[in-house]
Amino acid sequence: MSSQPATTSRAIAWPSVITVISAAILIGAEVFGAAFAGGWALAILFGLDDTAAHILQAVLFAIGVVIMAAFIRAAQRIEPFFKRG
Repeated sequence: MSSQPATTSRAIAWPSVITVISAAILIGAEVFGAAFAGGWALAILFGLDDTAAHILQAVLFAIGVVIMAAFIRAAQRIEPFFKRG
């Protein structure tokens, strides 16, 4: 019996990686732009001061990070980054 672990060669699927990264850049610009603008608009709507506006923007930005992480994980299931071969 061999003590060597069985290895499978995995090659990076560059077209899939580039597709997901490109989509993430596009969607990220929209998500983070909406977080910034939404925080600013909500601060004005509720009459908040600058500090509260920045805190609201930071909270919405953090929600945007969660959305982007979920997008990339879902996109990776559809467009796998590695080819088994």
